[in-house]
Amino acid sequence: MESWHSNRLSTRQAGLVETWLPGVRLVSDLSWDLIDTAVLEVESARGRYIVKAGGPANHHIEREIRAHQSWVRVLSCQNRAPKLIHADRSASVLVSEYLEGCLVEGTEAEYAAETYVQAGALLRAFHHQAVRSDPDYEAAATAKVLAWLGEPHRIEDSDAAKARAILGTYEPRPVDVVPTHGDWQPRNWLVDGNEVRVIDFGRFEFRPAASDFCRLAVQQWRTDPQLEPAFFAGYGSDPRDSELWNVMQLREAVSTAAWAYNVGDHEFERQGRQMLHDALHRF
Repeated sequence: MESWHSNRLSTRQAGLVETWLPGVRLVSDLSWDLIDTAVLEVESARGRYIVKAGGPANHHIEREIRAHQSWVRVLSCQNRAPKLIHADRSASVLVSEYLEGCLVEGTEAEYAAETYVQAGALLRAFHHQAVRSDPDYEAAATAKVLAWLGEPHRIEDSDAAKARAILGTYEPRPVDVVPTHGDWQPRNWLVDGNEVRVIDFGRFEFRPAASDFCRLAVQQWRTDPQLEPAFFAGYGSDPRDSELWNVMQLREAVSTAAWAYNVGDHEFERQGRQMLHDALHRF
């Protein structure tokens, strides 16, 4: 007989959830099958929740737990992000509250200016909790992208050579880093009535603030340029440094194209190659 978690969870993970949420039942499997993160909407007598779990090599769950235990409260206390209910880092499993709302992506809200004013304000609150100088971030981020270029990919040879040349001569300097979401875009925003909420902190890390603008810059802001000033009206200022921003977008493009190829997401891979083509034109 199929288990309540559709065999998405290990025996240990399922046992923990059953202890935390007696009588747990599956409502919907929301997992994104390109990676080994299980995302399950469940309910028990205590209410409705989201269960997330990952395999031994999955770093997203640990990051999300760390984010919730230290930084997400600034949003969750306003009901603008989910509250963490239970977590076990060693088992790579967590339970968070279920937030009402529908995904912004694919709805009218995706191209509504008010959505971006709110998203900017929420991100400002998240970023402004802490700041520190990191002398190593830029060098490490660049080395990681150069390593991607050494792995199998379908980036055009000429584009790969240009990217390698630019990044190979780039001279990193210390940068200010803040708590970042890592995937700040409409597929991780909910709208409930007129209120925007944020989910999925599995890519949380301390990075330059502008790194959280990268996805928007190549997607929604490009489709409707009026959304960019709406976002910064909520955020309060535009902290982008032109040289760092250009390098950041180049690294993001390479990583997107190479990672998407690696997991077999062909649409995202095409987007990454287009991002790279556009990023290279800035140099």
